Amino acid sequence: MNKWIRGTNAIVLSLAVIGIFIVLTIFLNSTKSLQVDLTQNKKFTLSDQTVQTLAALDKDVNLITLTSDQTNPYIKRQVDELVQEYKKRNGKIVSNEYDLVKQPAMAKQYEVDPAGTLVLESGTIKKTIYYSDMFIPGQGMGDYQFSGEEKLTQALVNLNTKVKSKIYFLSGHNEIPLNQMNLWRTGLEGQNYEVAELNLLREGKIPDDAEVLFVIGPTTDISDKEATVIQEYMKGNGKLYIGLGFNKDMAAQWKNIDALLAQYGIKDQHAIAIETKQSQLYDPLTIIPEYGSHAITQKLQDYNLLTMMNLAVSISADQPVADFPVTAILRTTEAAYGETDITQLMNNRTVKDDKDVNGPLNLGYVVETKEQKPKAVVLGGASFFVDDVLQQQGNRDFALNSVGWLQEQKDQVTIRPRDGEAFQQALITGSQANTILIGTLFLFPLLFLVVGGTVWWRRRKG
Repeated sequence: MNKWIRGTNAIVLSLAVIGIFIVLTIFLNSTKSLQVDLTQNKKFTLSDQTVQTLAALDKDVNLITLTSDQTNPYIKRQVDELVQEYKKRNGKIVSNEYDLVKQPAMAKQYEVDPAGTLVLESGTIKKTIYYSDMFIPGQGMGDYQFSGEEKLTQALVNLNTKVKSKIYFLSGHNEIPLNQMNLWRTGLEGQNYEVAELNLLREGKIPDDAEVLFVIGPTTDISDKEATVIQEYMKGNGKLYIGLGFNKDMAAQWKNIDALLAQYGIKDQHAIAIETKQSQLYDPLTIIPEYGSHAITQKLQDYNLLTMMNLAVSISADQPVADFPVTAILRTTEAAYGETDITQLMNNRTVKDDKDVNGPLNLGYVVETKEQKPKAVVLGGASFFVDDVLQQQGNRDFALNSVGWLQEQKDQVTIRPRDGEAFQQALITGSQANTILIGTLFLFPLLFLVVGGTVWWRRRKG
């Protein structure tokens, strides 16, 4: 009788334990948003900005991941995990994944990077994020910072913005062509700018819908009539974004460009910045400028992201204009100097003399109105806007941040990237792999069976 009672109790207890596990599983499955993030850098914890953005999202969004055999599997896993976290927070988000090798037709529908591309689609609106833009090199070898959450949340915010700003890139003076600045153009279009090219010789005027005029890397001067048109445009609500190019005769030939800058108290010193500090990573003509205190550069300073300039022209603002206060945002170290003998520079003979400009040199200014409204961004260089340079360090962020400041964008997302350590790969031999396989599939299960059988047998005997 006692054995029967003990057996019944055991069965009831077992059923109760099984029932508790079933109920607990159903409960946990019904609370999908409930999770405890035990990872060191809280990689599964979304910021308050992201949570608020997802809560306000009221339209269907399709997240399309496009990868290939060139996609790093470790990078892909982090992006996939981020996408899953967004899906948990809002049921309007769905995701689809495509392999560009197996489905090459998908590559023709989107501007893809074989290393990995994330596309957001909502109706007819598309936003593109490249995997390479989500990962920033860290301090140590192989270390990195993952800024995927900031990029993805910003893209979702931009999906809700229906108004597009029309911006024009001036051409006709050997500027950097738009087809060499695809990454910048894609980034601007992703932030709801409509980008177009403008040749004043053909059009005769700056269109009425132009919110910003870009002059990027001109190597020849603008004409007198073009200068008049631009000056008239700037007298109203027009805004200017100019990055100076390189011309060995710029001191003699850039009369109208110099006059355009002089309206705001900025002077082109016709000197090329030379960095005398020795480095194995770059030559003396490549400048890693220091940042001035400004909203454009604040996030770059916080994240320790550097900007790179090449063949940068030194500019100054020694005679400020009262109606247009300026602020320096990029400057060299004190060790740098401005080479004024361009012929000597082109012959690779750069020796500092009394005619050169002493450092530190200013390489970038922002101009405001007396009402403290953005008016212009003036940079001493433009080479870092080209695709293969823009993707390095903080170049792309600087380019987009400066345009955002000029356009007074109030919905910019700022989320600190998560630090990540170098990916550790364990290398094992074939025999070690077989040992792990046999141990996990056979030895450990067999050990539990033996222990369990022994306990059962001893209780049965007792």
